[in-house]
Amino acid sequence: MNERAGSILLGLSALFALSGCGGAGGSYSAPSPQGVKNIAGNWQFSTASSMTGTSTLTLAGSINQSDRRIRGAIHVGGSTCFDRMITVGLTGTLNGSDLLLTSSSVDGQVTTVTGTVSDTSFTGTYHINGGCADGDQGSVIGTRVPSIAMQLQGIFTSSGHATFDAVLDIAQTGTSSSDGSYGITGTATFNTSCFGAGMIKSGTLSSGSFILGSMVALEVETGNGTLTFLGTLNGETSEIDGDFTISGGTCNSTGTAILSVSSLWDY
Repeated sequence: MNERAGSILLGLSALFALSGCGGAGGSYSAPSPQGVKNIAGNWQFSTASSMTGTSTLTLAGSINQSDRRIRGAIHVGGSTCFDRMITVGLTGTLNGSDLLLTSSSVDGQVTTVTGTVSDTSFTGTYHINGGCADGDQGSVIGTRVPSIAMQLQGIFTSSGHATFDAVLDIAQTGTSSSDGSYGITGTATFNTSCFGAGMIKSGTLSSGSFILGSMVALEVETGNGTLTFLGTLNGETSEIDGDFTISGGTCNSTGTAILSVSSLWDY
């Protein structure tokens, strides 16, 4: 596993712990007829199993909508039966507030989710048939994560306790990639002697900058190396907490960072 994939895997692990199975390509949200809810967007789900000794599952990724037809691409964590890096496709229907989702088969496992949805939240149940997790079932809740197209104020602290500030002006793509993530682009300015500015490179789960559920990855190309950041968005505090690495220049370092969201939120 390369360093990027390893970092993403660790980030997914942290994301799943905070909240708690191929994929559907692209993203499309047709104008909804009058009376049909619009639930398209970036979602984070967490389960509570009714089976003793079964761990919490989390599902993060995109939900796309055309009228009452739903499809999506998510990643599942919290279980030894699923590979967190594998994209899982979803298909389903929306009737009023009633949502039914069925996953593609992953190692023989098919997950069904049913419940009640609003524009921004979901409450229901799940059941897994087949494979390693056969019979696992319980409750599930979900939250639609708003777009983070905004300005972020950042404080970066290296492992040697040196600090520097940053301002990031970012934009989030309106359509998801085939892995369920949404690309992030923008610019950054820094008050460190190492570099003054940088460009935020859009990407997917394998590289670049993106948001998947509550996980935020940033890759900033500066004139003196590349700054990468992997963190988790907390909607209650309006902060993104995580770790950063600077490599490929004369100021290589690692550390932690807190990015404060200036305003919440646009869907």
